[in-house]
Amino acid sequence: YAWDANEEYLFKAMVAFAMRRYSSRSTTQISNVLLCNVTDRVSFWFVVTDSSKNVTTVPGSEVEAAIRMNRNRINSAFLLSDKTLQFLKIASTLSPPVEPSTPVWLIVFGVVLCLIVAGIAFLVVAGIQQRKKKNKESTERENLEEKGEVTVTVENGIPGEALDLKAGHINGVFAADDERFTSL
Repeated sequence: YAWDANEEYLFKAMVAFAMRRYSSRSTTQISNVLLCNVTDRVSFWFVVTDSSKNVTTVPGSEVEAAIRMNRNRINSAFLLSDKTLQFLKIASTLSPPVEPSTPVWLIVFGVVLCLIVAGIAFLVVAGIQQRKKKNKESTERENLEEKGEVTVTVENGIPGEALDLKAGHINGVFAADDERFTSL
């Protein structure tokens, strides 16, 4: 940021503007604002004089109030903010907190409601698909049983081995093995 005579002139004009708006005095001129101890890092102090009275300087409280009242205009003139343009002994003006157009609780409620509706829709669609799949499997099983080719036993939702109804099936567990058992 280049600080030169033009920037000094703009600063003096902004302070004179602030003083005129604050005190409604049209006697404050750019020449009444004096910059002192200007450094390369753009650090200085300034004094506002009053030529209409015999008093050489305007009280600091008036200058502070004028700058506080017109701080936004001064910051805007230099394209700076309260963080970059600092006046010592003058508290920075805090911008009011941003309030969203919709309350936060309404946004959270909407998100939760959407999640619940999406979950219910998922459960309904999954149930319909499962019912269709189950009906299709039972129809296929009935068709096979009607033809008499293969019988599938289903226990606890797990299909067992296929049985050939014409040839029969012998269960080896109940096979007669008389030598193993003693009679009563």
